[in-house]
Amino acid sequence: MCGIIGYAGKNNSIGITIEGLKKLEYRGYDSAGVAFIRGDNGLMDIVRAKGKISELINRPTLNGVMSSVAIGHTRWATHGSPSEINAHPHRVDDIAIVHNGIIENYIELKRELLKEGAVFKSETDTEVMCHLIASFYRKGRSFEDSVLEAIKLLHGSYAVNVICEKDPGKIICAKKDSPLVIGLGDGEYFCASDVPAFLSHTRDVIFMEDREMAVITREGVIIRDSEGAIVHRDPTKITWSPSMAEKGGYRHFMLKEIFEQPRAIADTITGRANLSTGTVNLYEFGLDKEIISSTRKIFIVACGTSWHAALCGKYMIEELAGIPVEIDIASEFRYRSPIIGKDDLFIAITQSGETADTLAALKEAKRHGAKTMTICNVVGSTASRESDYVFYTHSGPEIGVASTKAFLTQLVSLYLLSIALGSKGSSKTLAIDAINELLHIPTLLESVLIAEAEIEKLARQLSKSSGFLFLGRGILFPIALEGALKLKEISYIHAEGYPAGEMKHGPIALIDEGLPVVILLSKETLYEKVISNIQEVKSRGGKTVVISNEDDDGVRELSDHFILVPRANKFLDAIVMTLPLQLLAYHIAVIRGCDVDQPRNLAKSVTVE
Repeated sequence: MCGIIGYAGKNNSIGITIEGLKKLEYRGYDSAGVAFIRGDNGLMDIVRAKGKISELINRPTLNGVMSSVAIGHTRWATHGSPSEINAHPHRVDDIAIVHNGIIENYIELKRELLKEGAVFKSETDTEVMCHLIASFYRKGRSFEDSVLEAIKLLHGSYAVNVICEKDPGKIICAKKDSPLVIGLGDGEYFCASDVPAFLSHTRDVIFMEDREMAVITREGVIIRDSEGAIVHRDPTKITWSPSMAEKGGYRHFMLKEIFEQPRAIADTITGRANLSTGTVNLYEFGLDKEIISSTRKIFIVACGTSWHAALCGKYMIEELAGIPVEIDIASEFRYRSPIIGKDDLFIAITQSGETADTLAALKEAKRHGAKTMTICNVVGSTASRESDYVFYTHSGPEIGVASTKAFLTQLVSLYLLSIALGSKGSSKTLAIDAINELLHIPTLLESVLIAEAEIEKLARQLSKSSGFLFLGRGILFPIALEGALKLKEISYIHAEGYPAGEMKHGPIALIDEGLPVVILLSKETLYEKVISNIQEVKSRGGKTVVISNEDDDGVRELSDHFILVPRANKFLDAIVMTLPLQLLAYHIAVIRGCDVDQPRNLAKSVTVE
């Protein structure tokens, strides 16, 4: 979603703000802008541009200007088309604002403001908020009170940074249902939608809560709750370094993150499983044996790639722990009437911990009295704070919009959870075997990465295809969905994932000489039945791309393209077989000239509905 940053401090705010916007490019955007108070005359300027941040930097207005207070924004269009006039910051009189979120009642508010004589220049809901603040300020309210009164009238979600020409040393920040984090530096302070925006300056952060407002100056930060009371909160120390968020010599963040997966999985496992005892550290999940024994049913809710991890989790938990699992897409769960209560465990899976639909589903589960857990990558995120229990995936920052290492560490987390939940019913030997096999996964992934050149060669042969079909059985069906999604996200080729057993129920009609069919074949999961599917595709002229953990001469003869991967158990096969699908999608997208890290129309974290 949109990225915002504000800076107040001893250094030149314009350069720092633009630097922060560059760090937020991964969130996806179509325009960018900054507003700042000039150091030479105390006046406020706004510079905006459609397109990339490079267009903004080239504006002569920014050359040689000094400022100690600035706010910036990268916009992903929701209300109004991508254009300079709709780009943020917006200004009305002495007030300038940047905003992430959606104001649901903006039409109603705009109607009232028009009656007061307001003149609107853009199509955005954000300009309505700016007019509201300016209206209160004209009536004699203080800058802080003007912002506070305006946000009381808003329905929807917002994270905002606001500056005022007549009160030039301040940035006022406020949030509801959109992420906002404050950075605490040495004589400089930040307020941004995500930590990477200022990580090169400080690792000490405070995550703002809903309906809080903060006043930031170069002297410090004061946070107030919705009643105006001062909030005291200890800062959180971010454990990953700025260098972890840089490309490190890779052509794209996505490729770097694909190659980081063995390390990310090792970090997610470390300290959480004991091979000698065959146990998983329940404390890491916030669980105890009483909670486990009282759980009647598990609901797992997520969006996008995280939903595919949830589907895999169902296979793991039901077989390893014997607890029934229901999977929901978050945007559907929140609008139905789920039968969930105090004997159920609700698990939200989210890379960012800020996905709007997932947060809403989490709140719905809490309203019904369910125990709640979040599997998340971001320490201190909203989902982690809202849940009774939280498990961090430790995959480090993921900058590429298309999720890779976050997905695999989610699978590892669910596997560990399955072992923990099943500890009462399974033997110590089985648990030790399950943990031992997991400990070998980083090494298995390293062996797949060695074959990158082979997969790139395959990508060149398939890159001009207009569509793909991905097939899998059992836990590999969700991996087929994930393979199709990765290809769609970054190469813009239409692709479908399907259970291989359902091929005769429709998808077989798509098969012709031009259709590549990627088939996931595991010796552990209905091997012979999937071979029959390969034969069906081959007999109808489809291009068979087989990813298998069994080097079978008969299967090789049926395969137009064959990729051999190392064998794991039937649950961990899902992790091993994901990696070649990620590499295939990546190289096809690069060959087609697509923007791999920032695919069109997509955002890293969907923080609005």
